[in-house]
Amino acid sequence: MFEAKFQTFTECSDRSKSASRVAALRAALAGLGLDGLAVPRADRQQNEYLPASEERLAWLTGFTGSAGAAIVLADKAAVFVDGRYTVQAASQIDDKVFSIEHLVDNPPDKWLEQNLKSGAKLGYDPWLHTADGAERLRRVCETVGATLVAIDANPIDALWSDRPAPPSGPVTLRDIKFAGESAADKLKRIRAELAKQRTDVLVVSDPQNVAWALNIRGSDVAHTPLALAFASIPRDGKPKLYVDGVKLDNATRHALEEFAQVHPAEDLERDLSALKGLNVRLDAGSAADAMTRIVTEGGGAPTRGADPITLMKAVKNHAEIAGMKAAHQRDGVAMVRYLAWLDGAAVSGKLTEIEAVQALESFRRDTGLLKDVSFPTISGSGPNGAIVHYRVTESSNRTLGQKELFLIDSGAQYEDGTTDITRTVAIGTPSEEMCDRFTRVLRGHIGIATAVFPDGTSGAQLDTLARLPLWQVGLDFDHGTGHGVGSYLSVHEGPARISKLGGVPLKRGMILSNEPGYYKTGAYGIRIENLVLVKEAAAPEGAEKPLNEFETLTLAPIDRRLILTRMLTAKERAWIDAYHAQVRAALSPALDAPTRAWLDAATRPLGND
Repeated sequence: MFEAKFQTFTECSDRSKSASRVAALRAALAGLGLDGLAVPRADRQQNEYLPASEERLAWLTGFTGSAGAAIVLADKAAVFVDGRYTVQAASQIDDKVFSIEHLVDNPPDKWLEQNLKSGAKLGYDPWLHTADGAERLRRVCETVGATLVAIDANPIDALWSDRPAPPSGPVTLRDIKFAGESAADKLKRIRAELAKQRTDVLVVSDPQNVAWALNIRGSDVAHTPLALAFASIPRDGKPKLYVDGVKLDNATRHALEEFAQVHPAEDLERDLSALKGLNVRLDAGSAADAMTRIVTEGGGAPTRGADPITLMKAVKNHAEIAGMKAAHQRDGVAMVRYLAWLDGAAVSGKLTEIEAVQALESFRRDTGLLKDVSFPTISGSGPNGAIVHYRVTESSNRTLGQKELFLIDSGAQYEDGTTDITRTVAIGTPSEEMCDRFTRVLRGHIGIATAVFPDGTSGAQLDTLARLPLWQVGLDFDHGTGHGVGSYLSVHEGPARISKLGGVPLKRGMILSNEPGYYKTGAYGIRIENLVLVKEAAAPEGAEKPLNEFETLTLAPIDRRLILTRMLTAKERAWIDAYHAQVRAALSPALDAPTRAWLDAATRPLGND
């Protein structure tokens, strides 16, 4: 029916090979004099989406989730996943080879304390662990009388006979009309911050920060337009960009050399070792432990903390905000066309989850401006919707059943902005319980959307607003309420978030998601997600602090069939009606007559129904 351009649906996991691969790894470790190996899901820059050549955890264990780790010892092994992936892990991992542990409740260091023997030598690849991560492993080894050993070459790489080649996508320059600020001006701001911190050199290990600071984009990572590159920015002088030369054409290289020195990627280690006597800032979240070791051995003074670029990047300028709004307007048209189509197609009882994904991507491609989806679409019908980060495959694919809920969480990458939206749709007649839970999630969503809060408020302080309607009846959801979103960068961007752990103050210009949910295992899932912009709020007379609020950017109707109006306050009903009126006014001019009629019905005022 629809051509799938951006996503494939074959099952990447192969649990049948885990036993032989673990056996081969144990033999290799014994040959190195090691009793175990820590295997994170990570590359050298701690990217969320990894190139195929870096998926060591998936190769070894079969687990393909976006977060996790494994520990392989001589006599036992474990895989650690968080609450998003417990169901997925059970289906992908051979439990005769690995125990499946909760990443939060029983993390690797706690598990090692119970299972690592005194005198044992635990290996780790210092390029795949942050310094803080390596320190946690080192502490637990010392606690039990074991030794943590940094290895020069990862033994998995030698065993992985068909390992894909590293990516080599071209680097492109970010147009100033989208960036809103030249790289030269950004570098001035970064240097000023380094001077405040008394830092001589900032090593930029997060490729998102490299992309933002130098106004470049790439295609090395799925769903995120990144070039896998490093940079170093001195307090005085030109920055250095470390990137594989095959990614640069002559014009791009020439443009970059106007404000930066361009070096081959392999020069990084040499230059890190030459920072003797300098104060060197390394990003605690993305800099590999190997970098700390190299700088220290070379006589430099490394300090680990937040890369100042991360916060600068999160606060969008006028051009970036305008681009995000244009992207959401365009994406909203595609979403309404899709939702209208879905209403008709799902009636047949034959529409599958995969076909639903393919259709949505087709409507987005029709814009003529789609670069990629911003993450693998979550297309979950019935019980699959209860799997928070479900990814449909040919083996898991099911039809959208009648009297079920369908959860579709998707996003797009356009050159002017990044989108992320979730809608939960009733297929047939929903149950009273489904409507009750949906309305509670909606009330939590409105609680965030309408919040007015003092400048300096953190996401953790707002998170309760999204959960309170669920808490009142003993329910909750096991994920954050919101994450930051980049400007034609990662759909998941730090440092701010709305969650129980979101301690960073929300600043005007930040864009975050608002996505409370509810999941009934084996039955259905509900999530309602819009992106919101932090902006100044009008302060009432007598206010003693400046106030902020959210502006909702996402434009698409929320399924009225699932709303129990009697559960809403007058203000909540007014918000829904106002939001739907905004959606209707913004998108109707770009729709054909049948779709416009569908949107009129989908966004009509709630009234007393």
